[in-house]
This record gives sequence, structure tokens and C-alpha cells, in this order.
Amino acid sequence: MAKERIKFPVVDDRDLVDRARRREESAVRTIIRQNNRRLFRVARAIMKDDGEAEDVVQESYLRALTGLAGFRGEASLNTWLTRIVINEAYGRLRRRKATVEWSGMEETHAAAEIIPFPSPPPDPERTMAQSEINQILEHAIDALPEPFRVVLVARLVEEMSIEETASVFGLRPETVKTRLHRARVLLRADLERQVGPLLTDVFPFAGARCDRMADAVVARLGIAG
Repeated sequence: MAKERIKFPVVDDRDLVDRARRREESAVRTIIRQNNRRLFRVARAIMKDDGEAEDVVQESYLRALTGLAGFRGEASLNTWLTRIVINEAYGRLRRRKATVEWSGMEETHAAAEIIPFPSPPPDPERTMAQSEINQILEHAIDALPEPFRVVLVARLVEEMSIEETASVFGLRPETVKTRLHRARVLLRADLERQVGPLLTDVFPFAGARCDRMADAVVARLGIAG
């Protein structure tokens, strides 16, 4: 039986944004806890590394929470944050490529500002997630070409709709469908049949890891109680 997914009470976007603009710590933490899993999974699908994905999400929160004037409610807060994460992740990949090609150039982003995450002791949730079947799934997903990988993570792992996936990645719905189909083909059919129901449990980001992210962002915003 698949593990029950953690759910947080849904709070109206406008109320959360208004309170976060006033630097209310509880609102900031609520935004982080409600969005951490999706943002981490999307970032990891692009970066293919847990630590780099955490850095991307943390920096994206800082960009978003210090620039809430740019949130006009035309899309949901979750979608708006997801787009920021996607831009931050692809921006890092572009800068990394430029650094490799031009080794004499300085890094163009202030990586030193990222608060490093210490290696925490394993917690029960992470231990469960690191079971053999999830490791196999994560490796199989990581092996997919990037255009197919990010769509598969969005659609099957994070269960985003076709329309939302198309919106956040700037694709046509038909392209999303085509790439998801190709991703399914690339994954072994028997692997998908056996562990498909467990896809929603890979790349967890909750519990102690979620709390560390909230603590780091609140500290950097200077609003810790």
C-alpha cells in the first residue's frame, strides 16, 4: 500500500501573500511547507542532485518572498513559485556550462550567499524513502533525457495536470503528452507496471528537511521570532 501523502491545510493565496508581504513568519513558513515538495521535485528533475536542488529552492524562495510585489495573482502562488524555480535551475545550468567553457570567467551568481545544509542524521521518512525500490526508480528517472525527465516528474511524480505542466515549462499541451509518452517508453514497461503506484513517494522533501528549509529562509529574511 502506498504511503499516505502529507497534506497541509489550504490557505487562500491572497491572504498568505498579504501576510508574507508584512513579513509574518507564520505566513512564510506556511508558503514553504505547502510548496516544498513540488518545488524540490521540479528542481531535482532539472539538477539531478539533492543538494543542488535544495540550493535552487532556497534561493528561489528568497527571490520570491522578497519580490512579492511581482505576484499579481494571474496564476496560482504554487505555479508562480514553480516558474521561479525552473528559471533559477536552468539559469544555474547555463552558468555552469559557461564556466566550463570559459574557465577563466568568474561565477555570475553569489553562490556564497546560500546557507549550507549540514548532513542531518537519517530520519524515519527518509529511511523509508531510500528503500531499494525507490532507489531504482530515482536512478531510472535520472537516466531519462532532460526534456522527458522534467515532464515525467511533473506529470507522474508530482501529479501536475497537462495544462499546468505546459504552463510552467512553456510547452504546448500536445508536446507535454508526446514527451510523457516517450518517457514512459524509455522506462522499462515491467518496471512501470511493478512500481508505478509508488512514483508519488520518490524524492521526498518533508519532515526535518522541510523544517530546515523554512528555518533557513526565515533566517535570511530576518523575521525569525
